[in-house]
Amino acid sequence: MRKIFYILLSIITLSSCGSNERVSKEVFDEVNKSMEVKKVNEADMIQKAMEWGNEISQEAQESLIKALQNAISEKGVPGAIEFCNVEALPILQEVADIYSVEIRRASFDYRNPADKPTDYEKGILDAYAYNAENSIANEPNIQKLDNGDVLFYTKAIQIPNALCLNCHGTVGKEISPETSAKLKELYPEDKAIGHEVGDLRGMWSIRIPKKEVVKRM
Repeated sequence: MRKIFYILLSIITLSSCGSNERVSKEVFDEVNKSMEVKKVNEADMIQKAMEWGNEISQEAQESLIKALQNAISEKGVPGAIEFCNVEALPILQEVADIYSVEIRRASFDYRNPADKPTDYEKGILDAYAYNAENSIANEPNIQKLDNGDVLFYTKAIQIPNALCLNCHGTVGKEISPETSAKLKELYPEDKAIGHEVGDLRGMWSIRIPKKEVVKRM
């Protein structure tokens, strides 16, 4: 049986009305409308979380790309690497705070150790890697965590264009000596080079509290 979640849209208490007072039809209708109970089944909630996850990951990606492009324009690629080292995580946190979710990027080929996948993320990343290696389209995914209280959204991240190869391509080809030196300085454990356009870079990992999904339905 599908679970049914009841969302009480609003509660209006007409405490100001005395026993001899009449409530107008307009007020009565508005109260009835406000007291409406909406039924939301599990499938609807998963669908909403999927749509929301797509929106959040897209905004996070665009925020990072815009900031990176500005940094490259102002400081060059080595300077942009310094910028990302300091600002990438705060940019993601800003988006997370807007939506009341947790956002991170996870990758086997991580640059920042903070992006190293958890044991749970490894299984999903393995599936995305298998699909990429076998020319199978990678689709966003939703899993339930914490007894169903959290909807865990993931989406594969691929190298979108040649701009990314300035930092993630091959040393001596797309990656300049100056950029390589800066990477070694800031990320001594860097695993995020040697990529080509279209390669799997990692995945978006977004924990969405179910209660936040309910609020937006």
